[in-house]
Amino acid sequence: MLGDITQKGYEKKRSKLIGAFLPQAPGKGMDPSVPHERRTPVTPGSSSRYHRRRSSGSRDERYRSDVHTEAVQAALAKQKERGKMAVPMPSKRRSLVVQSSMDAYTPPDTSSGSEGEGSMQGEGTPTSSQSSINMENWISRAIHGSTTSSTTSSSSTQSGGSGAASRLADVMGQTHLENHSAPPDVTSYTTDSIQVERPQGSTTTSRSTPKYGNAELMETGDGVPVGGRVSAKIQQLVNTLKRPKRPPLREFFVDDFEELLEVQQPDPNQPKAEGAQMLAMRGEQLGVVTNWPLSLEAALQRWGTISPKAPCLTTMDTNGKPLYILTYGKLWTRSIKVAYNILHKLGSKQEPMLRPGDRVALVFPNNDPAAFMVAFYGCLLAEVVPVPIEVPLTRKDAGSQQIGFLLGSCGVTVALTSDACHKGLPKSPTGEIPQFKGWPKLLWFVTESKHLSKPPRDWFPHIKDANNETAYIEYKTCKDGSVLGVTVMRIALLTHCQALTQSCGYTEAETIVNVLDFKKDVGLWHGILTSVMNMMHVISIPYSLMKVNPLSWIQKVCQYKAKVACVKSRDMHWALVAHRDQRDINLSSLRMLVVADGANPWSVSSCDAFLNVFQSKGLKPEVICPCASSPEALTVAIRRPTDDSNQPPGRGVLSMQGLSHGVIRVDSEEKLSVLTLQDVGTVMPGALMCVVKPDVVPQLCKTDEIGELCVGSIATGTSYYGLSGMTKNTFEVFPMNSVGALISEYPFTRTGLLGFVGPGGLCFIAGKMDGLMVVGGRRHNADDIVATALAVEPMKFVYRGRIAVFSISVLHDERIVVVAEQRPDSTEEDSFQWMSRVLQAIDGIHQVGVYCLALVPSNTLPKTPLGGIHLSESKQLFLEGSLHPCNVLMCPHTCVTNLPKPRQKQPEIGPASVMVGNLVSGKRIAQASGRDLGQMEDNDQARKFLFLSEVLQWRAQTTPDHVLYTLLNCRGTIASSLTCVQLHKRAEKIATMLAERGHLQDGDHVALVYPPGIDLIAAFYGCLYAGCVPITVRPPHPQNIATTLPTVKMIVEVSRSACMMTTAVICKLLRSKEASAAVDVRSWPPVLDTDDLPKKKPPLLYKPSNPDTLAYLDFSVSTTGMLAGVKMSHTATSAFCRSIKLQCELYPSREVAICLDPYCGLGFVLWCLCSVYSGHQSILIPPSELEVNPALWLLAVSQYKVRDTFCSYSVMELCTKGLGLQTESLKSRGLDLSRVRTCVVVAEERPRIALTQSFSKLFKDLGLHPRAVSTSFGCRVNLAVCLQPHRLGKLADQGTSGPDPTTVYVDMRALRHDRVRLVERGSPHSLPLMESGKILPGVRIIIANPETKGPLGDSHLGEIWVCSGHNASGYFTVYGDEALQSDHFTSRLSFGDTQTIWARTGYLGFLRRTELTDASGERHDALYVVGALDEAMELRGMRYHPIDIETSVIRTHKSITECAVFTWTNLLVVVVELDGSEQEALDLVPLVTNVVLEEHYLIVGVVVVVDIGVIPINSRGEKQRMHLRDGFLADQLDPIYVAYNM
Repeated sequence: MLGDITQKGYEKKRSKLIGAFLPQAPGKGMDPSVPHERRTPVTPGSSSRYHRRRSSGSRDERYRSDVHTEAVQAALAKQKERGKMAVPMPSKRRSLVVQSSMDAYTPPDTSSGSEGEGSMQGEGTPTSSQSSINMENWISRAIHGSTTSSTTSSSSTQSGGSGAASRLADVMGQTHLENHSAPPDVTSYTTDSIQVERPQGSTTTSRSTPKYGNAELMETGDGVPVGGRVSAKIQQLVNTLKRPKRPPLREFFVDDFEELLEVQQPDPNQPKAEGAQMLAMRGEQLGVVTNWPLSLEAALQRWGTISPKAPCLTTMDTNGKPLYILTYGKLWTRSIKVAYNILHKLGSKQEPMLRPGDRVALVFPNNDPAAFMVAFYGCLLAEVVPVPIEVPLTRKDAGSQQIGFLLGSCGVTVALTSDACHKGLPKSPTGEIPQFKGWPKLLWFVTESKHLSKPPRDWFPHIKDANNETAYIEYKTCKDGSVLGVTVMRIALLTHCQALTQSCGYTEAETIVNVLDFKKDVGLWHGILTSVMNMMHVISIPYSLMKVNPLSWIQKVCQYKAKVACVKSRDMHWALVAHRDQRDINLSSLRMLVVADGANPWSVSSCDAFLNVFQSKGLKPEVICPCASSPEALTVAIRRPTDDSNQPPGRGVLSMQGLSHGVIRVDSEEKLSVLTLQDVGTVMPGALMCVVKPDVVPQLCKTDEIGELCVGSIATGTSYYGLSGMTKNTFEVFPMNSVGALISEYPFTRTGLLGFVGPGGLCFIAGKMDGLMVVGGRRHNADDIVATALAVEPMKFVYRGRIAVFSISVLHDERIVVVAEQRPDSTEEDSFQWMSRVLQAIDGIHQVGVYCLALVPSNTLPKTPLGGIHLSESKQLFLEGSLHPCNVLMCPHTCVTNLPKPRQKQPEIGPASVMVGNLVSGKRIAQASGRDLGQMEDNDQARKFLFLSEVLQWRAQTTPDHVLYTLLNCRGTIASSLTCVQLHKRAEKIATMLAERGHLQDGDHVALVYPPGIDLIAAFYGCLYAGCVPITVRPPHPQNIATTLPTVKMIVEVSRSACMMTTAVICKLLRSKEASAAVDVRSWPPVLDTDDLPKKKPPLLYKPSNPDTLAYLDFSVSTTGMLAGVKMSHTATSAFCRSIKLQCELYPSREVAICLDPYCGLGFVLWCLCSVYSGHQSILIPPSELEVNPALWLLAVSQYKVRDTFCSYSVMELCTKGLGLQTESLKSRGLDLSRVRTCVVVAEERPRIALTQSFSKLFKDLGLHPRAVSTSFGCRVNLAVCLQPHRLGKLADQGTSGPDPTTVYVDMRALRHDRVRLVERGSPHSLPLMESGKILPGVRIIIANPETKGPLGDSHLGEIWVCSGHNASGYFTVYGDEALQSDHFTSRLSFGDTQTIWARTGYLGFLRRTELTDASGERHDALYVVGALDEAMELRGMRYHPIDIETSVIRTHKSITECAVFTWTNLLVVVVELDGSEQEALDLVPLVTNVVLEEHYLIVGVVVVVDIGVIPINSRGEKQRMHLRDGFLADQLDPIYVAYNM
């Protein structure tokens, strides 16, 4: 089946193969959606056995609303039928998986510590939930059952049968594939059932399996079989990605150029609101009770004087014992004392620190409501404005910086606090409280009575009627983490208390239990303010007590026979989990249970479950009163406690689909995606409510439309302190009807709540504006998504209250991110399965994709002071890559549907019309050339010789003692040097040796295996003298023989060397044990050791006759991993040397420093040939010595006063990194680079502009002229096309000042379409490109279209073709692959100048005429190299250069030191090296995915995080991406983490 097969044939063959297994559906053919697993019926026996296993670890199995869980389970089951998502599980290094022991974990604060893990074995439970358990059991069995293998990547406990079934399932999942034009365009596969099984045992152990385990062979995109886990997973990923995406792609407008992101067109079938326009709802009249006080202080005065003994507040310790009872008398006297002290005892008599109207911070811990209450009323009496905030625990507390900004903007200078709290604040060594980050300087003032002075007899606070002055400021955290202060006026405060008293029916001396935070919101309004107005008794339960004993509030209700309790759904949930511990609970005294977060979609299940359990303990159903509130509008609505138990509460079962389009549809058939809402009662007394569209203009909604609730009432906040613009948009809203008329002359306040008013005036809240995420034009609520995630096997893997859902903006749309805290005991396999099911559930219920799902270790998400999740802080950590998740699953393929359309290649316009088009538009053909060699007269003596060997003999006779070569060691001293005559003599001896010991013929090939140095040069000329053809080969690395020796062997074999010459040391190395382990030593050709040379002189030197014969072979491994040898004739070699001599103006009095590897390309020519030809002295610095002494090269340049020097990028990088901090000390050692005219980087790639710039900047202080640094460009067909910048002197004469003229900025998006568009520096998507040096004399360049071979116009991207006397004469290949060779070395243009013979460089680039003129007055043509053709990646019809993507990725996070990208079966694989702890590895996955999407419009398929040094780099400092790819596919990289993006 591996042969070539058409799609149709493949379908036929496949259906034949698997037809036997498939039940035939009646009617036509086979319905692909037939569920294909046979489920075993669940017998009671098996079900109970199964149940026992499951219930042991779960805590609150029964107490969720069954609706949502069943919906989720059904959605998951439905997903199964649709065909599985075979999500490949990420692989993770062992060290990342093994977590510390269980004891090291403390459960997060939201789960209570007291109940045992397995506390719910099933004692007397209400029967209704029993049936649901069986049902759930059945569903979960269907999900867990026989088909696990393809739900996750393939489960480790697989029996053969189910494996086959699952494979079949996968094949079936792929039967009904339509061909969408959408990405990813995955090539179709020939084999069908390549589900490769994972070796037994879970991933954690799979490291130990043999490299090529039992994986079946599979084809890669190139038809190369690979084995191993990685490829199986990629295959799985490819298969999964083949599924059609849900949103069909709409029509695009592709402008000639701009890549347009797809704009979501509204779906014509989406539901639209059809109801009539709503009317504003009016609450009942606010009754005026005769004895209502005129202000809250007046109420306090009344009760403090009439009934001073009445209890006001009872506080609890952590054992649940009453700690302290504050009476009204004490509250009154202490508040007066506080008021007097803050007005008169701070500052001086003349300059008091606080005056009425000033703001004061209240910093009190959550377990001390009494001190808070005294301070709060003290401020009201003193007429200063209290700003209650949380206690800052550390200097870097989540969100506390933002609180500091609020205090600063409110002008707070004094903070009131309690004694205990003051002692607990962090102190500096001198005992002062440090200034917290972002906080103003504060005076801390302790309000305990014993620290205060008594007010004089005659002093009395001024008690006024409630007026329009500010009473207090409540802080509010926004979606982005910023903190605002909502100001509440005294009249609003009083009216709000009256409205609450009326709607809740509060009466004097009632007892109320408060579990909520008393500093803000419902806890403050009921437990501190309204309670005092009505002389009620508050029992305050601190959060710390709830953590120890979740039942404490219920016990207090019984103990005090409380009439009212204020709780959150969390407190109800905890009470459920722990209720078995308590027998004698009686809740019949409660007449009202205020549920503060009753507006939240998941409070419904808590309320229902709570009632379900506690109805038998005397709880009446009508007691539960959810309310809706917001910091801006205070209490928005509250359900009234009724005595009539027959009136059921309002319920709305709404379609999620409708809600996402902002309309209300009572759900019909589809029971899966529904949201069940409970009403939060009716509008507050004395208030007016309307619902407006959430957009900018406050227009009334229709009755079946969701909008933002707005309240018009005295009892709301009045402003955001100090922010008039935001205040206007929120507190001064004038809603309009459809014709634009105002509905009231009074302003309304936006509540920030989304919802609608249902029948009977009941309010329903569907979410918050802050939690709103608009994805692809549809609205989703963070809370709903949390609820869905929780309903997937809740509590088994994650903690209930510890899920954060937020959206981030990537590629012009919101993307949903879900982060959950994972329990320490869940395994990798479990978590991953849970994650893939959450994705499916959210997809099934909300019809929205999750962009990223991350699990973090327990207790690591930033907390708010009361233990909730600090959302904005979590989002911030996620975006900056410091969340440190332990599991990540990204699904960009499923979510990102607005990518630009893949580029369709247009039928090529004929070359001739291109030419005409260019002429018409005034563009010249892109061609350029260096100076003409023929016309250059120079006194070049060497010209008269055809052969380099003759030049050397001539120099040995005429200037025998002229030094040609000086080799430096790592200390910078001269290791050895060669004069003309010494070199000649050594070469003669080597020639003798070759003839006598090697018995070589003319034209035999000799491999020279030498370290960089003088021996190499002598051996090279020895070969020429003997008439042999030398091949320079890099010696094997003694520390790394296993990988370097095979390359040596390969070059020796491929070059057909008849013998090898080397030094004694390397001879020994080649015969060592390590060497024989790496290669077959017996098959080496004879090895000659040149350290013992014969004494006698050769009888006669070989004189070559034909200059077109081979001079030497140049072998090099390209970045794509190809070994290519090119033939250099004597003619080409001499022409090359002459061209360099003229370009660099070299003659015998010159010195040139060379720090390059001398084995191939221009490096070899400069090291071995140029000095002999031009007679200048070469100072040789082996690059390997720089690893010992990074300053060696620059010190040599300075010491020898060198004007011209050559180096490689790796050398430049070593200097930049190694000497970055040493420039001062180098300066003091006298390092001076001011004489350097040219410092050329020898390269075969696009110039690395960032590196050359940082090098120039760094060494500018040492005298290096910035324009001295330039690059060269060479390739296999021509070892140097460009070299050397323009002469500095001449540039200076022309007075060209300003930035370097040779850098241009091109539009990266245009480049992908093979076009060059120049843009301004700094414009978006701009890419800086640097010219590759000046074209060498005698070189002609043209830019041609690589497909049609037609010439291109100026500034068009095409292949660089070169014509020159020093082109290589062809590839040297064993098989003489003529076709390959002739094309590369002897191409002709398809029209235009069809006579000239060109060599194709294989590099893309463009020519551009610059404004600069040469010395001759010609304008200068600059060549810009963009990248190698065979490195470029075709993705989505566009051409990408790996380096561009890598540059983006390296910028995203400080821990990414290096990056390499490659493609595999049209998936983009990104490998990053991590410099940091392995815990950071997973932070990189979302960041890498985001940046590549944003900047390149590509979806990353696989992200691989590896250790530093894993990405292979060759001697020229280029990345070997193909080697990396092979290593990855063969599973040899030992990655820290591999993430497969879905």
